[in-house]
Amino acid sequence: MQVEISAKAAVLMDAGSGQILMSMNEKEKLYPASVTKIMSMLLVCEALDSGKIALNDRVAASENACSMGGSQIWLEPGEEMTVDDLLKATAVYSANDACTLLGEYVAGSEEAFVQRMNERAKELGMSDTHFVNGTGLDDTTDEHLTTAYDIALMARELLKHPIIREYSTIWMDTLRGGETQLVNTNKLVRSYKGITGLKTGTTDKAGCCVCATAERDGLSLIAVVMGSENSNQRFDGAKSLLDWGFSNYECFTPSVDRSDWQPVRVIGGTMESFIPVVPPMEPILLVRGEKASITCRITPDADVQAPVEQGQRVGTVEFLIGDEVLCEYPLLCEEAIPKIGFWDFLKKIITCVGLE
Repeated sequence: MQVEISAKAAVLMDAGSGQILMSMNEKEKLYPASVTKIMSMLLVCEALDSGKIALNDRVAASENACSMGGSQIWLEPGEEMTVDDLLKATAVYSANDACTLLGEYVAGSEEAFVQRMNERAKELGMSDTHFVNGTGLDDTTDEHLTTAYDIALMARELLKHPIIREYSTIWMDTLRGGETQLVNTNKLVRSYKGITGLKTGTTDKAGCCVCATAERDGLSLIAVVMGSENSNQRFDGAKSLLDWGFSNYECFTPSVDRSDWQPVRVIGGTMESFIPVVPPMEPILLVRGEKASITCRITPDADVQAPVEQGQRVGTVEFLIGDEVLCEYPLLCEEAIPKIGFWDFLKKIITCVGLE
């Protein structure tokens, strides 16, 4: 562990690649408290993206949701609130009643929602996680457990939904026309440069936990701290992890300039040549200072035989540091090039001799 963390477990992950940059007891099963809500919010975001629910949907509070203890916005049975406000209350204030109501709305019941949470955890490779509820309340269970590593996995997935930042970066807001004030439980939101969220959690069993996410210059990091003895220790730990990550790593997004590329010659095609294209390129995690040493090597095929299919590989482009290949992408034919037919060939001859 390169930095000192006062906690039972910790992880620093690069959100782009999923690479673990630092860890301590990352596979130890622990109580996550309200950090659990990362999974709940992920399922809500996925339901929004699929069109199953909408932000302006109004949801009537159930008796079950209103019975939740801990942090809450004091929903009354039958009270209606939009998905937008419920998600805000969950992300900012960690409201257990709002989170439970969202789960019921997405899946039909709290039980069905928790089942989906566990299914999604398996899909994400969270092999050491078992959820009992969508809130993280653990006073009546010893089986609601996860790990720092698994939390980083689900946080990485949630960050793929840009809408969540509209909620997780709010410091203060209100509900019910200003009657209910919300203050973010993540104090790093108002103090840490580049913070993007994400979720805190505290219970007697879990201690103080936080999953803090931040982005600078294209580098997105996830810091998870579990089981700190007090709130300051979890935030200090997360800040130390993020500071170390930003100090030691940088993000490089490969790009190529096609303007000086040599064309690929086509034999027997309706086109004599074409300039290849490359697929979208993903950012690369680098040790800070390595970016200046990167070179690009482009190796197009000398020629290709028609017909050429759209998307056909016609060479490679590589990015290297020394002899080490960091990443490789195919050179592709952008559009199909048919084999030249008799009449095409005849027309070409006529054009060449000036008879047309």
